[in-house]
Amino acid sequence: MKNYNQAPLPFQGQKRRFQKEFKEALKGFKNAPMFVDLFGGSGLLSHWAKAQYPDATVIYNDYDNYNKRVANIERTNALLAQFRVILKDASVDKLIGNEAKQAILKAVKREEKQSEYVDYITISSNLLFSMNYVLNYDDLAKQTMYNVVRLNDYQPAPDYLEGVEVVSMDYRKLFDRWKHITGVVFLLDPPYLSTDCGTYGNYWKLANYLDVLQCLKGTNYFYFTSNKSSIIELTDWLEKNLGGDNPFKGATKVEVNARMNHNAGYTDIMLYKKV
Repeated sequence: MKNYNQAPLPFQGQKRRFQKEFKEALKGFKNAPMFVDLFGGSGLLSHWAKAQYPDATVIYNDYDNYNKRVANIERTNALLAQFRVILKDASVDKLIGNEAKQAILKAVKREEKQSEYVDYITISSNLLFSMNYVLNYDDLAKQTMYNVVRLNDYQPAPDYLEGVEVVSMDYRKLFDRWKHITGVVFLLDPPYLSTDCGTYGNYWKLANYLDVLQCLKGTNYFYFTSNKSSIIELTDWLEKNLGGDNPFKGATKVEVNARMNHNAGYTDIMLYKKV
């Protein structure tokens, strides 16, 4: 199967920076019969796991309907082609004037009516700055638009999740379904605490993040977070001061620096553990 270095379409928080580190760490789980991606996101972790271990069962929880976005790449490309025509005389990286904006909105509305589907996240990355995303037409119409439309089409990716079992369900139910399988490895990349979660369908509170840690008790896992979440410091404090179990005790930590723009950055963190 083709090995993708990054997800075929934009996705906030995809793990492309961890490709080398994740694949190297996977070598320690060569006998795992199953990998369960509880927060599938862009599916990149599932893709890498299946590529490295084609005989293993890989289950991808597509809670954000990313697979549907990939299936509609050609429609998205056609819509972006219309944007390029509308903006042929517009300056790159500059504000889009109202007349052009209305023409773009008209094209989007027409596409939504004809196909009953528009990939608003990908559209957002081509019209909005600074990792801003919208999920529907009304929110798009409220935005200030910029000419950041990519010059080339996105490449169709029909084989991106080849051999991967795709489901869409609450991560807790998925965990309960497979937690009893000997040697199963859980991949956990939940929305980051204290980080923008605008593309996710629901709002996460501190209790939600702490609930995820229940999936780490006595399991093989890969868990992703960032230094902005302070979740590692929190579990350390609970262990030292309240005698609580620390799910990260004994885990290997890998850090990768990430930049949002030239003024802001953070540290992405991968922790993994084999029981």
